[in-house]
Amino acid sequence: MIKKIFRFIWKLIAALILFSVLAVVFLNWLPVMFTPLMGIRYLENPDENIQHSWVPREEISLHLQLGVIASEDQNFVKHNGFDFEAIEKALEENKEGKRVRGASTISQQTAKNVFLWPGRNWVRKGVEVYFTFLIETFWSKERILEVYLNSIEMGPGIYGAEAAAQYWFNKPSSELMPFEAAAIAAILPNPRQYRANPASSYIEGRKSWIVKQMKNYGEFSFEKREE
Repeated sequence: MIKKIFRFIWKLIAALILFSVLAVVFLNWLPVMFTPLMGIRYLENPDENIQHSWVPREEISLHLQLGVIASEDQNFVKHNGFDFEAIEKALEENKEGKRVRGASTISQQTAKNVFLWPGRNWVRKGVEVYFTFLIETFWSKERILEVYLNSIEMGPGIYGAEAAAQYWFNKPSSELMPFEAAAIAAILPNPRQYRANPASSYIEGRKSWIVKQMKNYGEFSFEKREE
């Protein structure tokens, strides 16, 4: 009986691994039209209208692409999914009693947004590490950024760059200017609390900081991974 139980468990684990790998491989080519977070938000508030439109990365303003990298993960094109320097810095600052800061990369956030649920427990974090490894293995950096920009929550019921650009600035994501892109990037830590437009004094400050980081980053290119 015990052997049968263990055999069943191993078969179940193998099936889950196979399913997860196949899901990641297929989503390298297919648009992500729905995420677990969208479902959770709907269950929390069925009256909230979900706005989401998938657009290719080439149709998203380079200002927004650079804005999220400059604000969320400046080593995105260089690391393999985990920014250990940022993790070490976050641990030191948290240990010193400073404001708790995260160190999740764009790759980790993409893995969480597409495959998992919100939360901070160690089980979810461990599965996030697993899916981060998978997408870094099977997807290009360009694809990871494309999925990230199309799936991340950018306002109440607003998911992805196109819906965010239309909601906050009444224009397509391809036409976002630097300060508009920075405004959207500025609210990402808590998009249900902050507003990109009109922006509070706090978001205005973050916008200015992000634009400065964008200028310091220089011309946006995935070739920076070679530097």
